Amino acid sequence: MAVDHSLELADGSNDDDGHLRTGTLRSCVAHIITAVIGSGVLSLAWSTAQLGWIAGPASLLCFAIVTYVSSFLLADCYRSPDPINGKRNRSYIDAVRLNLGKTQTWFCGLLQNLTFYGTAVAYVITTSTSMRAIQKSNCYHREGHNAPCAYGDTKHMLLFGAVQVVMSQIPDFHNMEWLSVIAAIMSFAYSFIGFGLGFAKVIENGRIKGSIAGVPTANLADKLWLAFQALGDIAFAYPYSIILLEIQDTLKSPPPENKTMKMASMISIFITTFFYLCCGCFGYAAFGNDTPGNLLTGFGFYEPYWLIDLANACIVLHLVGGYQIFSQPVFAFVERWFTRKYPSSGFVNNFYTFKLPLLPPLRVNILRLCFRTAYVVSTTAVAIIFPYFNQVLGVLGALNFWPLAIYFPVEMYFVQKKIGAWTRKWIVLRTFSFICLLVTIIGLIGSIEGLISAKLG
Repeated sequence: MAVDHSLELADGSNDDDGHLRTGTLRSCVAHIITAVIGSGVLSLAWSTAQLGWIAGPASLLCFAIVTYVSSFLLADCYRSPDPINGKRNRSYIDAVRLNLGKTQTWFCGLLQNLTFYGTAVAYVITTSTSMRAIQKSNCYHREGHNAPCAYGDTKHMLLFGAVQVVMSQIPDFHNMEWLSVIAAIMSFAYSFIGFGLGFAKVIENGRIKGSIAGVPTANLADKLWLAFQALGDIAFAYPYSIILLEIQDTLKSPPPENKTMKMASMISIFITTFFYLCCGCFGYAAFGNDTPGNLLTGFGFYEPYWLIDLANACIVLHLVGGYQIFSQPVFAFVERWFTRKYPSSGFVNNFYTFKLPLLPPLRVNILRLCFRTAYVVSTTAVAIIFPYFNQVLGVLGALNFWPLAIYFPVEMYFVQKKIGAWTRKWIVLRTFSFICLLVTIIGLIGSIEGLISAKLG
């Protein structure tokens, strides 16, 4: 065993700040798709059902446009003050600190890390639901669709947590391209299966189910709560602003990083919107008022059972990578803080190299091992306490949407481009931000009401 007393930065040749940047348009698209097409896609058929045939697809398209505008604004904030030759902002919070000052940085850091943490919790819930769905699918196939096939969530969550304890030792984003590529392929696979099953069900039914008003409810208040929660779920499915700059920091240049990121965002949003519309609309068309909360685990589909199993296995594999995409920024933030605070601590800075038979050398840092393991354990514990798929996604989506996907990118863009008050661009972006704030408020209200009702019920 060898001890290295320097903090690990990257393997290979270094860029101007000690990091090797080899990312390309392809790897950038893979990272974005891994982040965007996650557990959110599985709730879109339910969301479309609550909103109806006009408001549902229109909401999906509007969120796609909003996400692209947000990513376009944020991509120019990677370097400051000039988007081509300025100083790098390696993370979202670094960009906020440089452009907006200390107070807003504190608020941003709190929201961002809360969102990362909550997304990790949501991924634990989704993974356990998919693992349980595989068991139930096989049970229904053997014993019939009316069989009492009931399985618990806890052991599946613990198994996923154990896998993430190991995966969390991946050093950083710069070492994750292979994982993102695998996860992106898995997301395509289960999204396509969900779309295909919905399409086949519509053909089998011989008609398109659903209505313009969506699922009927006993009273107007219930309808509003569900519609608000549906908007929160869609908001969770789209934005990736909170990790955009971390992904952009992996890109090599030339070409300029902001140019590559804008192109990658356009490609990724186009692809994800296509899948979202297919899954959301065909899922609603297939089941109408009986659309399940989770398209692939709600057992609207029973056969072919092996295809249901394959789709849920793809979800599990994808979320192994998705969990890391949303957790690595938290790991980096905490570890950088400890490094600055305790520069001479061996616990924080030393790396120990172990050589195991038939494996490449393994480098272990005690702080990394302890903190990341504790983080995974805590997300697993919270998921066990609140295993409510649609409600948790809605709360997270609403919390993340306006502050992190809209407000901060717009404000940083104003500073970066020196846009004066009451100019045409200022008015347009301010109006855009205000409308998105209203969407966040109603989505958050509906989702919190749903979460409380589910817990108390």
